[in-house]
Amino acid sequence: MAALAHEKVWLDRTIYNDAEKNYYESKSKVQVPLAQSQSSLANEVAKARQHIKNSLECMDSVATLAGVPNTELVNKLHHLEQENTDMKKVIDDLRNLVISLQARVESLESNNKSNTAAPKTTAPAPTKTEDSDDGVDLFGSDDEEENEAALKLREERLAAYNAKKSKKPVLIAKSNIILDVKPWDDETDMVAMEKEVRQISTDGLLWGAAKLVPLAYGIHKLQISCVVEDEKVSVDWLTEELEKLEDFVQSVDIAAFNKV
Repeated sequence: MAALAHEKVWLDRTIYNDAEKNYYESKSKVQVPLAQSQSSLANEVAKARQHIKNSLECMDSVATLAGVPNTELVNKLHHLEQENTDMKKVIDDLRNLVISLQARVESLESNNKSNTAAPKTTAPAPTKTEDSDDGVDLFGSDDEEENEAALKLREERLAAYNAKKSKKPVLIAKSNIILDVKPWDDETDMVAMEKEVRQISTDGLLWGAAKLVPLAYGIHKLQISCVVEDEKVSVDWLTEELEKLEDFVQSVDIAAFNKV
């Protein structure tokens, strides 16, 4: 006991016990509000979840009553809006077209009215000739000598006019044609083919320059020009004559056709 008398811990045991009791009581007081706050937060989260679930169920019920899912309903609405826009554009185009056609019709009608309202020009009355076959005196004179002089003068003028007209050169219509004459293959003698082509002759046909133009695989075509008188030589006749050269000519094409 004497030894324990010097140990202060045993003497202050009640103090330590009170301190330990106070510590656990304070700890329990802190944990109770924390648990209550956690419980209230969990309740709020549960309420929020229930509210979201109720909202989703309400939207599903609306979509079910409509018979179409929400996304499909929105797509149909967009499609209808697009069709409405396109229809308005078509109507505007038709309206503009009708307005332009109406303006054109009014313009044509006004032109037609102006043409019909314009005074018609009367053809001048035919002048009497200097002399007629029944011997009518154009000069108001009964003198036969004057009638004979007028008739002679008229014949002289007609003769001079006919002579002048006969001396006037007559224009001859001509055409410059470039022909593509194609052989059968690369073994065709192109020099002999050109010689045969130039042997085709007739009145109004004049052959011009010629050259060989490469096609493909070593094959060349004969491109030859000629001048023809339109009244004497036709293009169809010339093509048929060239195609008669069956030993050399496979086909004939017209590369150019110009009036001279």
